[in-house]
Amino acid sequence: MSHHRPSLFLRILGLFVLAGAAPLFAAPAKPQPLFNGVDLSGWEIWMGDRGENTDPVDLFLVEDGMIHTYPTQEPNSRQPFAGIVTKQSYSRYVLKLEYRWGEAKFAPRHDMVRDAGVLFHLHEEGEIWPASVECQIQEGDTGDIWAIGSRVTSTVQNVIRNYSRNGKSITRGGKDQRFARFHRSYDWEQPGWNQLEIIVDGTTAEFWLNGNLVNAITNMERWDAEVGAYVPLTSGRILLQAEGAQVSYRNITIEER
Repeated sequence: MSHHRPSLFLRILGLFVLAGAAPLFAAPAKPQPLFNGVDLSGWEIWMGDRGENTDPVDLFLVEDGMIHTYPTQEPNSRQPFAGIVTKQSYSRYVLKLEYRWGEAKFAPRHDMVRDAGVLFHLHEEGEIWPASVECQIQEGDTGDIWAIGSRVTSTVQNVIRNYSRNGKSITRGGKDQRFARFHRSYDWEQPGWNQLEIIVDGTTAEFWLNGNLVNAITNMERWDAEVGAYVPLTSGRILLQAEGAQVSYRNITIEER
């Protein structure tokens, strides 16, 4: 009588069934709301110079599922810069949000283009603006990289000096340069609502605006004074800026990886 041995795959599958093991392939992570649409639970408010006796809570209004900056302030009045900051730190994730400019601007930026931004990998507490890396949100320049008290590497086109996937690798910023900038590749901003997507994987990041890659970071570092050297910058909290212009944020989600 002949005997047929079951295949290796069937034997392994049988072991999983008998042991009541978990599925071979885990379900992919789903985006989770970072803003609940009702209040600022899970966030803190940080504020710079108080300006004209401003209360921090007056700088942000949650209404109709949106966060509005400078909601009732008099246009052109002097107002402080501020930010809402996640209470939790993150390392590897996809952050998505939508933003839309309002009308009013405020001193000291009342005669400049509207400005805001997303700071991530914060490694300093309570400062405006804290050591971190920024994805700029600005009229005509959304997607610029700002290294704030950090050292960042990106690839830059040799002629126009903007981001290029195949450009020259350049490192800027660090302990002796508080602010350093890399320009985005192209202005994909549109009137009304814009979708910003920031994909962070530890020491690397990509910035996408309305479905278009506009900038990328190939390395992020911070200065560690205790060891006297730069170390990988791999995680930190997230901050949304109020920087002298009315802007609304909505549909803020994060998908951790």
